[in-house]
Amino acid sequence: MDIIITQLGRLVKGGKEVKISKRAGTFISMEELVNEVGLDATRFFFLMYSPNTHMDFDMGLAKQQSQKNPVYYVQYAHARISSILRKANISKLQAPSSKFVTLKTKTELNLIRKLVTFPEILNDIAESYEVHHLPRYALELAREFHNFYEKERVISEDKNLTKSRLALVLAVKIVLGNALNLMGIKAPKKM
Repeated sequence: MDIIITQLGRLVKGGKEVKISKRAGTFISMEELVNEVGLDATRFFFLMYSPNTHMDFDMGLAKQQSQKNPVYYVQYAHARISSILRKANISKLQAPSSKFVTLKTKTELNLIRKLVTFPEILNDIAESYEVHHLPRYALELAREFHNFYEKERVISEDKNLTKSRLALVLAVKIVLGNALNLMGIKAPKKM
């Protein structure tokens, strides 16, 4: 059995550190934290930090529903992908068959490069117990997807290109869903 000891963390609320004192009996329990910011945000924020580093848990950021909140940003990418696939009437069981030779833009290739590193990331985590690489990977994949989505039209008049991009988007959904599932975080279809 391997025991991993983590550094202490600080809670930040309203830009100020929440003073915790064992002697005075002032503390915030994990249950109170989860009730205030939600289970998904709590898990993601705790997993984001290496056990070797000091953690600042920003409760205000964890509650935000914006691109600044990393868990919201990743979940929003998954929800956006689900919306695209619903619009195209694509389900997980009927992935579009496609030749990926039509995918040539920088954003498409960056997204593909990020996808193919997922097995390596998982292998590294299994060997090193450095779980903080998984939420960082999910955040980077979400960032690559959002960048791709802003620059490329997924559904277009070009049927071959549309099929290729839909297959790419489906691959991102599967990998992002797997990453969120491994962290015990919901992968929403709508937000």
